[in-house]
Amino acid sequence: MDSKPSPHSTPFAKPSRREFLYAGLAGGLGLTMGDLLKLRAAEAKEDSPLIAKADSLIHIYLPGGCAAQETWDPKPLAPMEYRGPLSTVDTSIPGIKFSQYMKNTAKIADRLTVVRSMTHGEAAHERGTHNMFTGYRPSPALQYPSIGSVVSHELGSRNQLPPYVCVPNVANEFAGTGYLSTAFGPFALGSEPADAAFKVRDLSLPTTVSPERFERRRSILDTVDSHFRYLEQSDALRSMDSFYEAAYAMISSPSAREAFNLASEPAALKDSYGRNVAGQRLLMARRLVEAGVRTVSVTFGGWDHHTNIARAMETNAVPFDQAFAALITDLEQRGMLERTLVMVSSEFGRTPKINKDAGRDHWPRVFSVAFAGGGFKRGLIYGSSDATGAEPESNPLSVENMAATVFNQLGIRPNSYLNAPGGRPVMIVKDGQVMSDLIA
Repeated sequence: MDSKPSPHSTPFAKPSRREFLYAGLAGGLGLTMGDLLKLRAAEAKEDSPLIAKADSLIHIYLPGGCAAQETWDPKPLAPMEYRGPLSTVDTSIPGIKFSQYMKNTAKIADRLTVVRSMTHGEAAHERGTHNMFTGYRPSPALQYPSIGSVVSHELGSRNQLPPYVCVPNVANEFAGTGYLSTAFGPFALGSEPADAAFKVRDLSLPTTVSPERFERRRSILDTVDSHFRYLEQSDALRSMDSFYEAAYAMISSPSAREAFNLASEPAALKDSYGRNVAGQRLLMARRLVEAGVRTVSVTFGGWDHHTNIARAMETNAVPFDQAFAALITDLEQRGMLERTLVMVSSEFGRTPKINKDAGRDHWPRVFSVAFAGGGFKRGLIYGSSDATGAEPESNPLSVENMAATVFNQLGIRPNSYLNAPGGRPVMIVKDGQVMSDLIA
């Protein structure tokens, strides 16, 4: 990992410790040699290289608000109206249970960090989604960039592949670039990997266009673009240039195109993931990070279970459970798990008590997220919810601290600054702390 700061990041415009120290000495502030050495040590620590533990991030997002009680944090000892309709299964962590439809994930729990004390204050879908994709509470003054766009901005592309890919599509407005240039936005597949005729949109040349003709068209377009750049220096034009370059690179690179070729995977491996939407989306995610994509955002299911949560969980959790367990196993067998950070999240959780329609309603005060690989601890259940799943009982995890820890593992300093419109410096994660208890 290159230890140089990103050319796009801008430290806050304030005097350095060194400038302050020298000015203070000159002004007779009475600093001792001990004070000088302490400040120098602090400065060296802040400027030291940050070593990335993960090369890539797979963010699996369960939209709608996934119930922890029916997945990661069942309450088998609670009264029936809190416990809910499902039973539990033992996991590979002694004394820890998951809900009944998580039987495959339960077997690989010793490779996971499960946080049972995630918390924030946003009970609306849009605001909760914004929190979990950006690490920020929504603001009327500024649209914040997604984690994937920040990674794209800070780390750039590898192997002629887009640094940030959404599978199958950009699922929500908060998965985008926010105040950053649109050049750092996600590339979307545009079609469903589970479809028999799956083909990535715009990745192949039309049959009527030869490679030579393609290069001539590119040359003409470059000439036109250079003319317009003289007329208007705008973000839109620069972003178009970046997208064109990325598109040319992918179309002209056989290895880049091959990254999206799900058909080349063995039939047995496809079966292990599941021949369904969840399975093939996560298999595609593994192919992409293996090829060099830095962030893959996978959205699966609809988890807004206000009614009949037992049936809804069977529909959603069963394919997710198979696909997720297969992904973790596949990454580990390929020697990729430690360098790939996998995160499973949702916008919030569900109410402690089953409602009159046999479902659960929105509840952001406590819910669960899960991690694997990327330098996170193995076999860790972090934090807890109370006996009925109403509040964090121990070690609450904030959105800011979660985001800061994810960025840290990817080699990005969460307390560094980006340029918002007007040159305003905005911290990548405000008030976020890296959670050392989660890291191996």
